[in-house]
Amino acid sequence: MATLNYTNPGTDPTVRAFDEFYNRELVIDGNAYDTVLSFFSSIFDDKFAAENFTLTVFQISEDTGSTVEDILSELGNQNQVQITATLAYYLNANRSNTTLLGITNTATPNQYVARNILI
Repeated sequence: MATLNYTNPGTDPTVRAFDEFYNRELVIDGNAYDTVLSFFSSIFDDKFAAENFTLTVFQISEDTGSTVEDILSELGNQNQVQITATLAYYLNANRSNTTLLGITNTATPNQYVARNILI
């Protein structure tokens, strides 16, 4: 018995992404999501990484006010390392200085202050 699968024109073709850590919800156009996901899927072999980078682009787009197309055109001729550095730069612009991405030098507190910190 064959079935016919068709899209329901009454539904909204958007993707909703939930970030439970920051209590943030992104409402994304389905076509734009597929475009960005296919871009990152062609670059990264890992599906999980491609999906995370896709959501990162939409988060950056919302935070900076730039379009997704502008961000993709900037990332278009970069390799994996350059893309990671570029996205970390954008994300760091909207983060606290204590939670920066891609920073390998850890701040070492004064010895006497460090003794008094309880974890």
